[in-house]
Amino acid sequence: MKSIEQIFRKSFAEVGITINGDKPWDMQVHNPKLYNRILSSGPLGFGEAYMEGWWDCEALDEFFFKVLYSRLDKKVPRDFYTAYYAIKAKFKNMQTKGRAKEVAYKHYDIGNELYEKMLDKRMMYSCGYWETATNLDEAQEAKLDLICRKLKLEKGMTMLEIGCGWGGFAKYAAEKYGVSVVGITISEQQAILARKVNEGLPVEIRIQDYRDVNGKFDRVVSIAMLEAVGHRNFRQYMEVAEKNLNQDGIFLIHTIGGNYDAKITDPWIDKYIFPNGMLPSASQLSKAWQGLFVLEDWHNFGPYYEPTLLAWLKNFEESWDSIKADYDETFYRMWRYYLTASAASLRSRKNHVWQIVLTKPLHLGIYQSVR
Repeated sequence: MKSIEQIFRKSFAEVGITINGDKPWDMQVHNPKLYNRILSSGPLGFGEAYMEGWWDCEALDEFFFKVLYSRLDKKVPRDFYTAYYAIKAKFKNMQTKGRAKEVAYKHYDIGNELYEKMLDKRMMYSCGYWETATNLDEAQEAKLDLICRKLKLEKGMTMLEIGCGWGGFAKYAAEKYGVSVVGITISEQQAILARKVNEGLPVEIRIQDYRDVNGKFDRVVSIAMLEAVGHRNFRQYMEVAEKNLNQDGIFLIHTIGGNYDAKITDPWIDKYIFPNGMLPSASQLSKAWQGLFVLEDWHNFGPYYEPTLLAWLKNFEESWDSIKADYDETFYRMWRYYLTASAASLRSRKNHVWQIVLTKPLHLGIYQSVR
């Protein structure tokens, strides 16, 4: 009878990974208890074991790509923790107003300096547009301009940004296109910086849940926020956008999406990175806006997220010495695990990046798609 270690060695070998091998993507196991831990705790235990130094890998992004592309992660038996998260999500709304703030405390409020060092000069925490770009700053500016052109912004328009981050898009739209922006966030740290960078511009930054917004705007935009909404709230999210959008307005969603309907996220991601989040599927979104909006354009450029994430990783690693006094080695390993696993999920086509343009049913005229 094969041992647990032999079973894992065989499974990894089938996707080109040799345990304790000499290739950059081979995993180096430092604690033989790892295999039992994976069986008992699944993806949560696997990620925590990396954080604790039980295993290493030089080319972590390549390792994750091989695992995810072959769907090896789906071949491990369901563990207790994954089952627990699934049951919890089935019976609870994990993205209520109270719970929504958990991601701000755990992710966005861990220090603006970290994000200033890691991101581009505009601090955009979403996929760049690399069609002609040669570096991260160019890719992010191209993404911002692409969104503005898709929204067909004109001077004097009003715009609601649901999830404004550190205010980079609001600043760009106000300066380049002459629009007035109301940006909302649930992160106090994001709001502090967003207000600072938009000082003197027609931009109002609010600490506010999207469900509490009441107004009328020519345009509504949501960049990398829908992932925190949750499947139980997709319809309400669409209703809020519809309610706040003028009759002839345009609504643009920029989001990561998945191939299948999901009600939970990876347990490790839920615990350490994005509490209570989940990626929407195409069918979940189309059902959520049914009767509220007309689909005008659906643009997938998910492969551009890999170079974005790897650029963030490079910036993070190169800046670590200047910020590590505020963190520890466990955080460093956690952050590296998060960025490389995310990059691999996009490269393997497990996940995607969508820009979706919607209008109201009574909106007249032909929408000209933009690339």
